[in-house]
Amino acid sequence: MEAIKGIQYVVDESGEKIAVLIDLKEHRELWEDLYDTLIAEQRRDEPRESLDEVKKRLRQLGKLGEDA
Repeated sequence: MEAIKGIQYVVDESGEKIAVLIDLKEHRELWEDLYDTLIAEQRRDEPRESLDEVKKRLRQLGKLGEDA
């Protein structure tokens, strides 16, 4: 497998890949996508609100106008 510029693997004593180093200057978008995916995975079981519920709550807090 060919090395990818800006990506380095950390290996253990037996040569198994255990971590990866990502050059953020080189691969910022890749990191952002990975981070967003991890956050979404963490929150998968959290309760959800419909858009209408969110709008209602924001209106009650005075953060959203009635026309929105």
